[in-house]
Amino acid sequence: MTMPQPRAEHAFLQKLVGRWQVSAEDMTDGEDWIEEVRALNGIWFLAEGRGRMPGGAPATTLLTLGHDSRTGRYVGSWIGTMMEHMWVYDGEVSDDGSTLSLFTTGPSFADASVTQAYREQIIFTGADTRIFTSSSRQPDGGWQTFMRADYTRLA
Repeated sequence: MTMPQPRAEHAFLQKLVGRWQVSAEDMTDGEDWIEEVRALNGIWFLAEGRGRMPGGAPATTLLTLGHDSRTGRYVGSWIGTMMEHMWVYDGEVSDDGSTLSLFTTGPSFADASVTQAYREQIIFTGADTRIFTSSSRQPDGGWQTFMRADYTRLA
Protein backbone atom coordinates (compact mmCIF):
# COMPACT_ATOMS: atom_id res chain seq x y z
CA MET A 1 0.00 0.00 0.00
CA THR A 2 1.31 3.43 -0.94
CA MET A 3 1.01 6.09 1.74
CA PRO A 4 -1.07 9.04 0.51
CA GLN A 5 0.67 12.39 0.32
CA PRO A 6 -0.80 15.85 0.80
CA ARG A 7 -2.04 17.39 -2.45
CA ALA A 8 -2.98 20.92 -3.49
CA GLU A 9 -6.54 20.27 -2.27
CA HIS A 10 -5.25 19.85 1.28
CA ALA A 11 -3.90 23.43 1.37
CA PHE A 12 -7.31 24.82 2.39
CA LEU A 13 -7.52 22.32 5.26
CA GLN A 14 -3.93 23.03 6.36
CA LYS A 15 -4.95 26.65 7.06
CA LEU A 16 -7.21 25.34 9.84
CA VAL A 17 -4.33 23.94 11.91
CA GLY A 18 -3.85 25.79 15.19
CA ARG A 19 -5.68 26.89 18.31
CA TRP A 20 -8.76 29.06 17.86
CA GLN A 21 -11.02 31.15 20.09
CA VAL A 22 -14.64 30.62 19.01
CA SER A 23 -17.43 33.13 19.67
CA ALA A 24 -21.00 32.19 18.80
CA GLU A 25 -23.86 34.44 19.81
CA ASP A 26 -26.82 32.52 21.33
CA MET A 27 -25.00 29.18 20.98
CA THR A 28 -22.83 29.27 24.10
CA ASP A 29 -23.19 30.06 27.78
CA GLY A 30 -21.67 33.52 27.39
CA GLU A 31 -18.11 32.30 27.22
CA ASP A 32 -15.94 31.56 24.22
CA TRP A 33 -15.14 28.06 23.10
CA ILE A 34 -11.66 26.84 22.23
CA GLU A 35 -11.01 24.70 19.15
CA GLU A 36 -7.74 22.91 18.50
CA VAL A 37 -7.07 21.66 14.97
CA ARG A 38 -4.31 19.22 14.07
CA ALA A 39 -3.30 17.35 10.94
CA LEU A 40 -2.66 13.64 10.47
CA ASN A 41 0.14 13.41 7.89
CA GLY A 42 -1.30 16.51 6.16
CA ILE A 43 -4.19 14.52 4.66
CA TRP A 44 -6.73 14.31 7.51
CA PHE A 45 -7.61 17.18 9.83
CA LEU A 46 -9.17 16.89 13.30
CA ALA A 47 -10.80 19.85 15.04
CA GLU A 48 -11.79 19.36 18.68
CA GLY A 49 -13.89 22.07 20.30
CA ARG A 50 -14.66 22.58 23.98
CA GLY A 51 -17.01 24.99 25.71
CA ARG A 52 -20.35 25.35 27.44
CA MET A 53 -23.82 25.18 25.99
CA PRO A 54 -26.61 27.59 26.96
CA GLY A 55 -27.50 26.63 30.51
CA GLY A 56 -23.88 25.85 31.39
CA ALA A 57 -23.54 22.19 30.39
CA PRO A 58 -20.02 21.38 29.16
CA ALA A 59 -19.76 20.21 25.55
CA THR A 60 -17.15 18.76 23.23
CA THR A 61 -17.27 18.56 19.44
CA LEU A 62 -15.10 16.72 16.91
CA LEU A 63 -14.88 17.63 13.23
CA THR A 64 -12.91 15.50 10.76
CA LEU A 65 -12.03 16.71 7.26
CA GLY A 66 -10.09 15.37 4.30
CA HIS A 67 -10.14 15.23 0.50
CA ASP A 68 -11.05 12.15 -1.54
CA SER A 69 -8.91 12.09 -4.70
CA ARG A 70 -11.19 9.48 -6.29
CA THR A 71 -14.27 11.73 -6.17
CA GLY A 72 -12.54 15.11 -6.14
CA ARG A 73 -14.69 16.07 -3.13
CA TYR A 74 -13.99 17.10 0.43
CA VAL A 75 -15.27 14.62 3.01
CA GLY A 76 -15.75 14.69 6.75
CA SER A 77 -17.89 14.16 9.80
CA TRP A 78 -19.02 16.01 12.92
CA ILE A 79 -20.11 14.72 16.31
CA GLY A 80 -20.89 16.54 19.52
CA THR A 81 -21.79 15.60 23.06
CA MET A 82 -25.03 17.58 22.74
CA MET A 83 -26.61 15.18 20.20
CA GLU A 84 -26.59 11.56 19.01
CA HIS A 85 -26.57 12.21 15.26
CA MET A 86 -23.29 11.88 13.33
CA TRP A 87 -23.18 14.45 10.52
CA VAL A 88 -21.41 13.14 7.38
CA TYR A 89 -20.12 15.74 4.93
CA ASP A 90 -19.54 16.02 1.20
CA GLY A 91 -18.14 19.34 0.05
CA GLU A 92 -16.26 21.68 -2.23
CA VAL A 93 -14.06 24.76 -2.03
CA SER A 94 -15.20 27.95 -3.76
CA ASP A 95 -13.41 29.12 -6.92
CA ASP A 96 -11.73 31.94 -4.99
CA GLY A 97 -10.41 29.45 -2.39
CA SER A 98 -11.95 31.25 0.62
CA THR A 99 -14.92 29.00 1.43
CA LEU A 100 -15.41 25.30 2.06
CA SER A 101 -19.09 24.33 1.69
CA LEU A 102 -20.03 21.07 3.40
CA PHE A 103 -23.37 19.44 2.54
CA THR A 104 -25.14 16.96 4.79
CA THR A 105 -28.53 15.67 5.87
CA GLY A 106 -29.86 15.13 9.35
CA PRO A 107 -32.82 15.52 11.64
CA SER A 108 -34.81 18.72 11.30
CA PHE A 109 -34.48 20.92 14.36
CA ALA A 110 -38.22 21.63 14.08
CA ASP A 111 -39.22 17.94 13.87
CA ALA A 112 -36.59 15.27 14.62
CA SER A 113 -38.65 12.64 12.74
CA VAL A 114 -38.04 14.56 9.47
CA THR A 115 -34.73 14.57 7.57
CA GLN A 116 -33.52 17.90 6.23
CA ALA A 117 -30.65 19.12 4.02
CA TYR A 118 -28.00 21.36 5.56
CA ARG A 119 -24.99 23.34 4.37
CA GLU A 120 -22.16 24.31 6.65
CA GLN A 121 -19.47 26.71 5.50
CA ILE A 122 -15.98 27.52 6.69
CA ILE A 123 -15.15 30.98 5.34
CA PHE A 124 -11.64 32.42 5.74
CA THR A 125 -11.80 36.21 6.15
CA GLY A 126 -8.06 36.51 6.85
CA ALA A 127 -5.08 34.31 7.68
CA ASP A 128 -6.10 34.22 11.35
CA THR A 129 -9.86 34.73 11.17
CA ARG A 130 -12.70 32.64 9.84
CA ILE A 131 -16.45 32.23 10.09
CA PHE A 132 -18.46 29.04 10.40
CA THR A 133 -22.12 29.07 9.38
CA SER A 134 -24.88 26.46 9.43
CA SER A 135 -27.84 26.78 7.07
CA SER A 136 -30.90 24.70 6.31
CA ARG A 137 -32.39 24.13 2.85
CA GLN A 138 -35.65 26.01 2.37
CA PRO A 139 -38.67 24.92 0.28
CA ASP A 140 -37.67 27.41 -2.45
CA GLY A 141 -34.20 25.77 -2.71
CA GLY A 142 -32.39 28.61 -0.94
CA TRP A 143 -30.42 28.41 2.30
CA GLN A 144 -31.45 29.97 5.64
CA THR A 145 -28.53 30.57 8.01
CA PHE A 146 -29.42 29.76 11.61
CA MET A 147 -26.00 29.70 13.28
CA ARG A 148 -22.75 31.66 12.97
CA ALA A 149 -19.50 31.33 14.89
CA ASP A 150 -16.47 33.61 14.57
CA TYR A 151 -12.98 32.15 14.95
CA THR A 152 -9.75 33.98 15.86
CA ARG A 153 -6.41 32.14 15.80
CA LEU A 154 -4.65 32.03 19.18
CA ALA A 155 -1.61 30.00 18.12
